[in-house]
Amino acid sequence: MITESLSVRVAGKHQAARDVVSLELVDPDGGPLPEFSPGAHIDVHLPGGFIRQYSLLNDCLQRSHFLIGVLREPQSRGGSAAVHDLVRVGDLLRISAPRNRFPLVPAERSLLFAGGIGITPLLCMARRLRATDAAFELHYSCRSRDRAAFLDEIQGPLLAGRAQAHFDDEPDTALDARAILSAAGERTHVYVCGPSGYIDFIRAQARDAGVDEARIHFERFALGEDEHPSAPVEGDTAFQVKLASTGEVFDIPADETITSALDRQGVFIPVSCEEGICGTCLTGVREGVPDHRDSYLTDAEHAANDQFTPCCSRARTPMLVLDL
Repeated sequence: MITESLSVRVAGKHQAARDVVSLELVDPDGGPLPEFSPGAHIDVHLPGGFIRQYSLLNDCLQRSHFLIGVLREPQSRGGSAAVHDLVRVGDLLRISAPRNRFPLVPAERSLLFAGGIGITPLLCMARRLRATDAAFELHYSCRSRDRAAFLDEIQGPLLAGRAQAHFDDEPDTALDARAILSAAGERTHVYVCGPSGYIDFIRAQARDAGVDEARIHFERFALGEDEHPSAPVEGDTAFQVKLASTGEVFDIPADETITSALDRQGVFIPVSCEEGICGTCLTGVREGVPDHRDSYLTDAEHAANDQFTPCCSRARTPMLVLDL
């Protein structure tokens, strides 16, 4: 997805927990930053040419700065390592305007479940819910206290009585998700963000407790081992893509992704996750039918067939005409 970008200056970089740093981003000229809503994220262009998505965790009414938290991923392909090792206070970075695929919706009551670095969008939600005196609970699960980012705020006076922390190495703090969700009530909305296994666990517990699927909201930062998009796979066939702007036609081999094949032929589409979860590469489709293999678009958006994620998706027709 090619979106409007803007320049920001890194005004602060702090250790938020073991292997987690926070970045404070401000307008270089001291002006206000774009509006955003709880659950929103930005694309950040990093040293080395990486583009990564990070949730905004500060109060959404604060226009003076953006605050993000970044976990150093053990299997990093370069993005989180760039934030931890290369980004410095005073650096200028390019970011996208905020966009939101994980919105907070009005509800009688909200239950927020965060696992690890999944606290970032939910902390923003908790701030807004607290400011509006809405009914909510925040449950934050981490392996240990030293890995729990922003713990001082979560256990501080602002969220007193509304937030609980749960640590794997402290059995007396264990999360009883079943009991919490069983008492949720018919008008409670559930939000969960974190590792795939944690998300799947909370979603299953919510469904078992009778929470309707429409009231369960989640956002993944990465896919589980069995969820990676199947591109390419045995049985895939070659097809062609045509650029609507120039009329150029390019061959896409059966064993290569669209973004890789086009990049090799001089047509660059920005990519980040390469798993179909972030939307960075989202591209319009003028003609043809995509073979959607992402987890970013909704079922309705898949059915419309007017956009797709070329990092992992393919084609059901011999040619796709792309809005490029």
